[in-house]
Amino acid sequence: MSQPIKIGIVGVGKIVRDQHLPALAKDQNYRLIAAASRHGKVDDIANFPDIEAMLDAVPELEAVSFCMPPQFRYDAARTALMAKRHVFLEKPPGATVSEVEDLKTLAAQNGVSLFASWHSRYAPAVEAARAFLDTAKIRSAAINWKEDVRRWHPNQEWIWAPGGFGVFDPGINALSIATHILPAMFITSAVLDFPENRASPVAARVTFRTSNGLPVTMDLDWLQTGPQSWDILADTDKGAMVLSSGGSKLAIDGKVVHDEPEAEYPMLYKRFAEIVRAGTSDVDLAPLQHVADAFMLGKRNVVEAFFD
Repeated sequence: MSQPIKIGIVGVGKIVRDQHLPALAKDQNYRLIAAASRHGKVDDIANFPDIEAMLDAVPELEAVSFCMPPQFRYDAARTALMAKRHVFLEKPPGATVSEVEDLKTLAAQNGVSLFASWHSRYAPAVEAARAFLDTAKIRSAAINWKEDVRRWHPNQEWIWAPGGFGVFDPGINALSIATHILPAMFITSAVLDFPENRASPVAARVTFRTSNGLPVTMDLDWLQTGPQSWDILADTDKGAMVLSSGGSKLAIDGKVVHDEPEAEYPMLYKRFAEIVRAGTSDVDLAPLQHVADAFMLGKRNVVEAFFD
């Protein structure tokens, strides 16, 4: 094996502690040597207030994983790319499509790798669902992604701010799977529910169609308590497909054919190591483009105020 990639993390919040740090600790492809965050720290490594201080103090750093909110990511990622460091972007990769396009250009100009890390795309049953749909004739599809924001994003004000995506923060996970397993599609209409005291939506109903006219619907809700719903369904000539549990379980006509424990972030970091060593990038903007289109075409519907 090649020498471990010396990596740093920028933005030390819940997702880093829950997913990134455990994944990196078990991956021999990496050695985590630094972190930068305004509020959090990682034990037993050097910690800095920002990316500039980290790069100045740790010149041996080869790659940086960016996990701060998307509204603040572009400038920091640009700094790393201009310093010729490989860059891993937590989802969503940016606040706008155009800024991520610019990061792609900068990565190519500086000869480094850029990775837009759609973690749900690496859920264990996603490839099995894609293989099934590749052999079937799809009649229609539906995306139902409903969860409890108070459980998964407690007191996270950034997610309600402009550029924070609101319910499309989890919804983009669904879109990262859908754009991988379904035919190319585009939005025809959307209704977005905005709490009267928030700048981002708490629910959305979106309709798509594929280029050959197949209907696809998406229902997003951030106020579902109890069991959470992360499902993609397809009616096909080979049976009814249900990809559930965020992409971990696949059933055809009610029979479970694939069910494995979730291991998304270890797979993400495996992929990042592959592209770094191959000198390539992996930046699929389709999920982010669909979110942008939903905001562009969506009818704004004001609903009751939301409080944590």
